[in-house]
Amino acid sequence: MIRFFIVGLLWTLGDPVLAEQFDLDKLLMDVRESHGAESKLNNQREKRFLSIKGSQARLLAESKAELKRQKAREAQLKADFERNAVELGKLELVLKEKAGELGELFGVVRQVAADARSDMESSLISAQFPDRIGKLQAILESSELPTVAQLENLWYLLQQEMTEQGKVVRFRGQVLSASGEPRKTDLVRVGPFNLFADGLYIRYLSETGTMLEFARQPEGGYLDMAEELEEDDSALVQVGIDPTRGVILGMLVKAPDVWERISQGGAVGYIILLLGGVGLIIVFSRMVDLLRVSKGVERQLADLARITDDNPLGRILGVAKDSDVDDMESFELLIDEAVAKEIPVLEKGQSLIKLLASVAPLLGLLGTVVGMIETFQSISLFGTGDPKLMAGGISQALVTTMLGLLVAIPLLFLHSLMLARSNAISQILDEQSAGLLCESMESRRT
Repeated sequence: MIRFFIVGLLWTLGDPVLAEQFDLDKLLMDVRESHGAESKLNNQREKRFLSIKGSQARLLAESKAELKRQKAREAQLKADFERNAVELGKLELVLKEKAGELGELFGVVRQVAADARSDMESSLISAQFPDRIGKLQAILESSELPTVAQLENLWYLLQQEMTEQGKVVRFRGQVLSASGEPRKTDLVRVGPFNLFADGLYIRYLSETGTMLEFARQPEGGYLDMAEELEEDDSALVQVGIDPTRGVILGMLVKAPDVWERISQGGAVGYIILLLGGVGLIIVFSRMVDLLRVSKGVERQLADLARITDDNPLGRILGVAKDSDVDDMESFELLIDEAVAKEIPVLEKGQSLIKLLASVAPLLGLLGTVVGMIETFQSISLFGTGDPKLMAGGISQALVTTMLGLLVAIPLLFLHSLMLARSNAISQILDEQSAGLLCESMESRRT
């Protein structure tokens, strides 16, 4: 039909020359063949539809029957569900009646398991048995009554905790160094108190379940005792134990050492130490000189006939021997002059030591004032909410005072010692000069 319409349109509107080229007979033949093919196709479709009509009716009947059966089954299941719900309610009542005090037992078991888990998580024993916390967690997470096996497991863990607290055991584990490097090594656990490895105190981090060396170890012989404990398993040994289970050792890490204390004093503290060092050098050199002079004077006293000039007494005796004065007053003045020359040499450095001993506390007081000024400035800027902001100024205030006293007190004692030693030598010189005057007077009388 479409082809016929196109040909007619071309025939009507087209060029007469083009219309003459079409074969009308052929066109008619094509139309007839097309119409026959379409009729044949429609007949085949009708036959196919008629052949499956019976099967479709049968399927519809089966579907309706199945729908009816499912509705009946739905009603039956609904009735069973309602009956089971009623039966379940009755059984729950029976269960509650028969359970009785088992519900309270369940609460007690969970409470005990929770307390045990809290204690065992922070216990050093968990460093040796890291898997026992998971066994307690199973009891806490269960919503049913604990089984006999769970109750026995809880009892075993509690008994293990009590038993292991009285043991000193050795086990192998991974330890992190202070720089964070892991290594496998043998550890010694002393009850629930301390862990030792390679002669060092070990800290147990319950949050991560790792063992870590303390950044700062105890001083003195504590580490030697720890090494002795690791080396000898049979004999009784003495070892330092932290009864607070690591709290004191943890505070030791935060406690500053001597050099950190000194650095808290700031510039004033370093100046005080410098003055103290200068004073000690002067005292040492002067004490050596006074000791040498004292030995020389003692040798001269032992042999007054042989006069030497390597000591003050020898030089005074030499002046008296070489003098050619005639009158007593001139001789006395000559001896006094010789003694007066020796006394400043003996008292050399004493005034400086006394000055340093007096200045050191004053510098400490200066550092205290500076530290308090910084403290008050921090308070005025940030308030008193955070004590750490004031700690620097307070530390400087206290440390400088301490350093000033630590320098002044020894210098005062050393100054007194120098003064006593020089006074002893001066007394010998005075006695010997008085003896020389007496001998001179006797010789003049005779």
